[in-house]
Amino acid sequence: MAVLEAQLVAPVDTPADLEAELAGLDALEREPAERRPLAGRIWSATWPKLAAIAIGIGAWQIVVWTGWRPEYVLPGPREVFSRFFSDLGQGTTWEAIGTTMQRAATGFGMAVLIGTAIGLAVTRFRVLRSAIGSLITGIQTMPSIAWFPLAMLLFQLSERAILFVVVIGAAPAVANGVISGVDHIPPLWLRAGRVLGARGISLYHHIVLPSLWPSFLVGLKQGWAFAWRSLMAGELLVIIANKPSIGSRLEFERQFADSAGLISVMLIVLIIGILVDSLVFGTIDRRIRRRRGLAER
Repeated sequence: MAVLEAQLVAPVDTPADLEAELAGLDALEREPAERRPLAGRIWSATWPKLAAIAIGIGAWQIVVWTGWRPEYVLPGPREVFSRFFSDLGQGTTWEAIGTTMQRAATGFGMAVLIGTAIGLAVTRFRVLRSAIGSLITGIQTMPSIAWFPLAMLLFQLSERAILFVVVIGAAPAVANGVISGVDHIPPLWLRAGRVLGARGISLYHHIVLPSLWPSFLVGLKQGWAFAWRSLMAGELLVIIANKPSIGSRLEFERQFADSAGLISVMLIVLIIGILVDSLVFGTIDRRIRRRRGLAER
């Protein structure tokens, strides 16, 4: 009985007390991450990538040692990396990279604008969703190479033909990312926003856009993958005079049967794709997760 009375007369925690307790718990959760040195965090993020690269190169060398193909057809890592660093020392290689990246940035930027506008329009108007909702996915599933005959008829062998295929290959993925993000916003959040006075543009600014970021980022990553593949296919088919590009370098190396040079250019394509994913989309993804409390600061 005395215990029960003590519990009844015990002071009730105030909001300030609860806030202090939660702050203490947050500090305990952050403490292990803050104690880890910067070098340790960098190493823990780097060694899996280095291990994967080492395994890949080792497997490549083993295949060469088996004699599955002659070395003039499938050269070993030493010869290819020697050629790779030699190519990086040439101005024409960087000129080709610059041309390709300019096309990629222009085409992907246009695809993001067009895909985002289409995605928001489809989620806003039910009639539009019924009309073109499935068409967007259908266009996304079409191989990029299938668009090039039409692009060449419309724009001949020009920059516009390449950009046309890049945009039409990437925009549907971005639009689907927007549609998926809006469709998965909890209705309670929208109702709460309207109760608090959010209407029209204000509702999109404060509720819709912040909520669709994770799905939108997935759409951006898929759109970049489609854009990059479409661009490589376009540069292989549409070679413009006096404008060296990565794709044209691939085609020239193939024509001259230079396997070391061909794999060297392929490594450049692979490295650019990895860098864009890590430095651009990886950074955005980490910021989103940190703001939502899903990753260490």
